[in-house]
Amino acid sequence: MNRLERLREAVDEIVERAADRRSGFAHLHGVAAAAALLALRRGEDAELAAAAGLLHDVATYETGSADDHAARSSQRARQILGLLRGFDPAEIDAVCAAIASHSDKANVQDALSEVLKDADVLEHALSNPLASLLEGHAARWEALRRELALSVLPASAADRPGE
Repeated sequence: MNRLERLREAVDEIVERAADRRSGFAHLHGVAAAAALLALRRGEDAELAAAAGLLHDVATYETGSADDHAARSSQRARQILGLLRGFDPAEIDAVCAAIASHSDKANVQDALSEVLKDADVLEHALSNPLASLLEGHAARWEALRRELALSVLPASAADRPGE
């Protein structure tokens, strides 16, 4: 079993005990897949991007609290990746830095951090396309939409034909 599969198993064990398991599995695995896709598109490390996606909200699902979740998830990710062995210290530092900054979507940082931020926005937009897109993330969504050549989502169900 490769290191990413071992990480998926570790994250799944945590989410299995979460109060909101369905959301945890869908969001963490969805962000991981979106991060891998964006990393491949941008010439970045898809495996590290997927690892960051799997772990970016792990503390939220583990504790049930979203307070300071980026910093807490970064710390928890460092513990998990250290226990799994197979990720070198530089990889762990890169993944944890991306996780620590993923809530700061207004500022641009290193490539892995940007992949993770964009993957988080993309997963939210795709999981509920008719909801108002996360306040403050419209510019990031618009840039992603252009990058991936996606059509514009209707603002509400009332904007769809036949409704």
